Amino acid sequence: MIYLIPTPIGNLEDMTLRAIRILKEVDLILAEDTRVSQKLLKHYEIETPLQSFHMHNEHKKVSKVVEQVLHGKTIALISDAGTPGISDPGYLLVFHALKEGIHVECLPGATALIPALVQSGLPADRFIFEGFLPPKKGRQSRLEQMAQEPRTLVFYESPHKLLKTIHQMIPFFGADRKVSIVRELSKKFESNFRGDLKEALDFFEKNPPKGEFVVVVEGKNSK
Repeated sequence: MIYLIPTPIGNLEDMTLRAIRILKEVDLILAEDTRVSQKLLKHYEIETPLQSFHMHNEHKKVSKVVEQVLHGKTIALISDAGTPGISDPGYLLVFHALKEGIHVECLPGATALIPALVQSGLPADRFIFEGFLPPKKGRQSRLEQMAQEPRTLVFYESPHKLLKTIHQMIPFFGADRKVSIVRELSKKFESNFRGDLKEALDFFEKNPPKGEFVVVVEGKNSK
């Protein structure tokens, strides 16, 4: 079978006991970046063989991985941080594994979007997760489409694109649209900005973005 195992997004203590046990028991661990994952495995004294499986080689490796499982291997997939398949490699492997009748199980665990949403102060009962916006083509049209969405919106963003994203949101969403922007979740320098988009733009122009961000935007008010 194949296990999808979430890994901490920052604090190593966010690893579950079950995840640690399974990583020690499987025959092979597939990791997005073996250098990053090696630190986690060393911390928990996990000595299971490790191989790379990332966006640049997953198309080449997926058939071989599926074949190994069909021949009796149990394999775990982890990403650098968070849950595999959520803005990280995972979907392709799951798709082909299920097609071959392989049992796939995803453990509950760390992910950035849920903590950011819950602590944002914005409605969390209904929301849309957009992941990363298109880097260039389709970016403006995606924002225009999302501007009409009444549910809370959740985005991931990198530090060098955060200001651009906020600036591009304002014409479509309105400068007074509420936003919560969480930086470095679960890490030493975690911080949370709450306000509207205009205030966010002013804040991050004065405080250059550093680290990884989750942007939670209020849905369109129907009133």
